[in-house]
Amino acid sequence: MTEATELTSQYKNQVASDLDRNVKEQERVTAELTALQQQLAALQHDHSVLVSVQQALGATPAARTDSATAPSRRKKSEARPRKQAKTTPAKQSAGKAVAKTAGPTLVKLIQEHLSGQDEPRSAAEITTALSKAHPERGIKTSVVRASLENLVARSQAHRTKQGSSVFYSATS
Repeated sequence: MTEATELTSQYKNQVASDLDRNVKEQERVTAELTALQQQLAALQHDHSVLVSVQQALGATPAARTDSATAPSRRKKSEARPRKQAKTTPAKQSAGKAVAKTAGPTLVKLIQEHLSGQDEPRSAAEITTALSKAHPERGIKTSVVRASLENLVARSQAHRTKQGSSVFYSATS
């Protein structure tokens, strides 16, 4: 019976020690988070001042990067529901105009590439060929593969498997 009491005592001491370390780590992280939030607030204030100065000078505003527009991370207790950004009709039509003038869609490029091939090709081979033909586009294998599977689902391409490899070809 004394062994069980001794073991229980050890567990209690270990849990108390772990809890103490956890609380100290939470305090450290909270302090870092507070400091980072203050730095972010200062940077956002500086940004708004600089934008105001830029507008006063009549210069066109520079585009913000994704990191500048990323929402700050908060503790769950401080989380607020996000509001969706309002897109004006002018922004919507401008985005559509850019998409239309950017050239054919990736799906069209894939279809054209497959129709010009004599034998089935893997998603990686198709990605490589399209990336060489269109270096201005950031073409990723995962997106090409998803597009190919979409074409297969719509019976606009054929899929064949050879072992663990998957190859795609145009429909006849």
